[in-house]
Amino acid sequence: MKTNRSFFHLKAFLIGILLFQIQIGFSQEQKNSELYKTIMSRDSLLFNIGFNTCDIKQFEDLYTADFEFYHDKDSVSNKTKFLYNLKNGICSPTRKYNYRRELVDGSTEIYPLHNKHGVLYGAIQMSTHRFYEKSPEKPEEPGSFAKFTHLWLLQNKSWKLARSLSYDHKMISTSPDKSNLFDSEETTEKWLKENNVPTLGIGIITDGKLKQVKVFGEIKKGIKAPYNTIFNVASLTKPVTAIVTLKLVSSGKWDLDEPLYKYWTDPDIANDPNTKLLTSRIILSHQTGFPNWRFMNESGKLDFKFKPGTKYQYSGEGFEYLKKALEKKFHKTLDQLAYELIFEPLKMNDTQFIWNDKIDLSRYAVNYNNKGNAYEPTKNKTASAADDLVTTIEDYGNFLCSILNSDGLSKKVFDDMTSHQVSTKKGKYFGLGLEIYDLGNENYALSHSGADKGVQTIFILLPKTKQGLVIFTNVDDGYKIFETIVVHYLGENGSKIVDIETK
Repeated sequence: MKTNRSFFHLKAFLIGILLFQIQIGFSQEQKNSELYKTIMSRDSLLFNIGFNTCDIKQFEDLYTADFEFYHDKDSVSNKTKFLYNLKNGICSPTRKYNYRRELVDGSTEIYPLHNKHGVLYGAIQMSTHRFYEKSPEKPEEPGSFAKFTHLWLLQNKSWKLARSLSYDHKMISTSPDKSNLFDSEETTEKWLKENNVPTLGIGIITDGKLKQVKVFGEIKKGIKAPYNTIFNVASLTKPVTAIVTLKLVSSGKWDLDEPLYKYWTDPDIANDPNTKLLTSRIILSHQTGFPNWRFMNESGKLDFKFKPGTKYQYSGEGFEYLKKALEKKFHKTLDQLAYELIFEPLKMNDTQFIWNDKIDLSRYAVNYNNKGNAYEPTKNKTASAADDLVTTIEDYGNFLCSILNSDGLSKKVFDDMTSHQVSTKKGKYFGLGLEIYDLGNENYALSHSGADKGVQTIFILLPKTKQGLVIFTNVDDGYKIFETIVVHYLGENGSKIVDIETK
């Protein structure tokens, strides 16, 4: 629904006047009044039965036909748009999280609306509520607070919600002193313990250079994490494979759009004509049609779920496919190519694809589940293009700086890498090997995350300002502290990224 900006401002202004007049013209209804009980009953139907259980019928029945929803982070919705977003968002069958809302005790104020004859025709409800989220992998935990104002109207002896204003959204922080977080080791260590995060590594990039490395916590029980702690970074392996490929393209040794069957064909799909459509561009933008991993198929074999190049589906198998093609073409292993093109030039001496005796185990951050039980480390004997790189904040931070500074990448390749190859959600795309957030005003962020048993990692780059942030943790649910760190270091741009992710 398009909204005329001047009309929207006029309506917001009139609503503001109305609320002001209500507040000064009427005393708050007492909690034992019939109106208070009635509105609270409607609130319970709307949220406790409707929102908390995704009973869409409750929303349809409780809203007026001309219902409007005003949100401070997502413009204006009419009833049709609101219900559509609800069904396909937080109430989608494929949603990652389940959400629950509850009112903050003592926050509700209810004011009656009478016409000039003294007849009750509506009510204003003003409250604060908090939202909780949970997923199959983690218990319920608080997510955010928000204030809201509801205009209820009495239509044909039934109370209906006509207008809803949702605003002043704030994330819940468990930080003991947020102003001191990440500058005070004591404060940060306390915060990490409260969040059950054993080890946290942060790299801050300014002006295209790694300016700060901060590592907090313990790499194992009773052993403090050193500055050069070694982490498994899971899928942050994929950007390394991507940059190896793009450097080869930039030097004219590889073609993004050349069919890969010329170098490699997986036996599982040898007879499928879709095989001939696979290119490096399609793989790096996750449009192969492959599952994430073939073992997820009942047959255990690789197959196509859709025609390559037609839509997005994240796939580690795609990167393994690309690895085999590169290795066949250049007669070198992926780790050899990465060493020549990235690790040696950047002096990434603590970065390995393969688990070997070069890894200093005394500096390795043991991986944990969210109950504090340690996992056995993954010990790859051959390089994976998609997973299990081991590295440090300093090494990986310098690698990210090389991306920001386009080291070894031609302008055309950098432009391809940062262009929207395929949409993944509103405001978010995949380029070549990297995710792209559209931050508005031609500003954008590049990112990738990693998740595995006892691994949660992420980086964000802002090419326009040459800023960046890399975060490593060594626990299943380490992602729960990402938002605080991202907003702390990246400010408004960080908040925009969070908004895109949480919509």
